[in-house]
Order: sequence, then structure tokens, then C-alpha cells
Amino acid sequence: MHLLQASILKQVILPRPFKSHKGNFGRVLTIGGNENYGGAILMSSSAAVHAGAGLVSCATDTKNLTALHSIVPEAMFINYQNDVELVNAVDAANVLVIGPGLGTDATALKILQKVISNTNTKQFIIVDGSAITLAAQEPALLEILATRKTIYTPHQMEWQRLSGIEISKQNNIKNALKQQELEATVVLKKYHTTIYHTDGSASQLEVGGPYMSTGGMGDTLTGIIAAFLGQFHFKNYEHVVDAAVYAHSALGQELAASKYVVLPTDIINHLQHFMSNYVQSTIQK
Repeated sequence: MHLLQASILKQVILPRPFKSHKGNFGRVLTIGGNENYGGAILMSSSAAVHAGAGLVSCATDTKNLTALHSIVPEAMFINYQNDVELVNAVDAANVLVIGPGLGTDATALKILQKVISNTNTKQFIIVDGSAITLAAQEPALLEILATRKTIYTPHQMEWQRLSGIEISKQNNIKNALKQQELEATVVLKKYHTTIYHTDGSASQLEVGGPYMSTGGMGDTLTGIIAAFLGQFHFKNYEHVVDAAVYAHSALGQELAASKYVVLPTDIINHLQHFMSNYVQSTIQK
């Protein structure tokens, strides 16, 4: 088990080349946010913007349009119930996030099926929240996702649904065996979050804590992972996933020095400064 350290951020968060444009830093599509859970996809989208994604589009319920334009004006809106708009947006993306606030009803399942069936092997697909719950019941979707660069980001109950391993029986050996069966990266969110990689290795956090236990924290993580994958192009993309997960918790720990509770929006609002600090330390060396 590899324990992640701050050094990974200096390796991954690199200065931006002068000759570049927004297309160089990732085209991220976030999909989710039904009428009741719009905040989840807004936080994912906002985190992607603040963590440096070049272009972010948000496919969500039309009821979230005003909130999206107010809170994340940098993001573009897609009506996720318009099949043509949705498929075109999926085709244009380098990185997809699906699940935050999506729900588990028939509409959510239809959207999930439409999205996954129109992805390709070059794209990164981050599957979170209710999309994990839905996919766990759809073997055909799991088969497609096994052929993609898929990153599942479950908490322990979602992992129970996806893996069939009860929370009380989850351990590194059983988790890794199931993750290898899924043929995907698994970011298992818990105390000392563990990341199971497709090559059989695993990484673990020793940063973060209970001050981050607030709704929306996982949604924010998906946006950070998406932005990192979109802009930091390493041969081993799971190294980039490790860095994103570490950044999320390390920033939370840093903010907790002066806050009893760290909110997802606190992390989002400090991402740019946090990342800049690591780039500056790299330049100075």
C-alpha cells in the first residue's frame, strides 16, 4: 500500500505552457442534478472550473439552469433530457462525470444508459453517487465501463452495492479482487480513503478528517478529479487521480486549521490558490 504524500502534487500540478488555449486543459462534461438534487452537479461543475478545466459543460435538469448560470457562469448548460444535445455533448468531452444528484428513477437510468452507450475508449468516465447504484444493477453497463477508462468514486455503502461486499467485511484483499473484476479504478471514500488501481497497486490517504463530513464533499471531489485528468496529461493517468484525491483532502485539512467544519464550497473557493502554491514551489526549486 502506497501512502500518498504532498510530493505528488508537485509532480502533477505543473506550470501551464505559454502557447496554450482552453482546449488544452480538458473538455469536461458533468451529468446529473435532478429537480431535487441540483446542488450536487453544481458543486461538481464548479470544482472542475476552479481546479482548472478548460471547458466545462453541465448536463442537468432545466430547473437548474438559472442556478448554474448564477453560481458557475463559466459552465455551459445542456438539457440532459434532450437526447441530441446530450449525445453531442458526450461526443465532444474528454472527461465525463456522471452521477452527482442524478437520482435512481427511470429517467436517471435512461440518461445513464444513453451516456455510457455513447462513450468511447479515449474518454475518462468518473462514475459517482446514484450512477453507481444504478450501474450496479445493470450488468450491460458494467461491461461497457470495463472497456473504458472508468473511475468509480463510491462511499462504503455504494461500494457494497457495486461489489456485493458488506461494509463490515470490506478489506483491502476483497476490495482489490472486486476492483480487478470491474477493470476500473476505484476511489473508496472513507477514513483513510483508498484508491485501487487497474495495475493491482493501491494508494491511501493519511490526510483529511471528520471536518469534511458534509453533503456535497464527494461531488466536489469528482469535479477535481475531472479537471486534473483534463489538464495534466501523464502516461499513467491513475497517478493524476491520486493527486486529485490527495489535493481534495489536503486542502480540507489545511482549511480545518481555522474551521470546525469545512464545506465543499470552502474547498472549491480555495482550489486556485492551493494549486498555485504547489506550482510556485516547483518553479522555485
